[in-house]
Amino acid sequence: MIDHLALDVTDIARSRAFYAAALAPLGFRILAEERDGDSTVVMFGVEGPEFVIADKERPGEGNHVAFRAETRAEVNAFHAAALKAGGRDNGAPGLRDNYGPNYYAAFVLDPDGFNIEAVCHAAS
Repeated sequence: MIDHLALDVTDIARSRAFYAAALAPLGFRILAEERDGDSTVVMFGVEGPEFVIADKERPGEGNHVAFRAETRAEVNAFHAAALKAGGRDNGAPGLRDNYGPNYYAAFVLDPDGFNIEAVCHAAS
């Protein structure tokens, strides 16, 4: 199951307005907007952050897909399997407190350089 999808955009204000309007009929709303240095991250969702836009990187470079894992062991197994299959490490399995107290994730770059994540939201 996909946990969330993130896209980098060229004009955060224009894209924020576009997605706020386009996704409203689907029940999405802006859940958070955060500054991260010189960039902005806008999180949309129905029940939680499911779609994210940012202006951190050029479009295409920062795009990523996060797959939901049921357990932390699955996140660990994803990371190991992805590396064995030729992926490159982009963040070893571990807690990411900046995303939430139970946000346990691992990141790899696929053969084309896309950031692929597995995340578990369980408390342990």
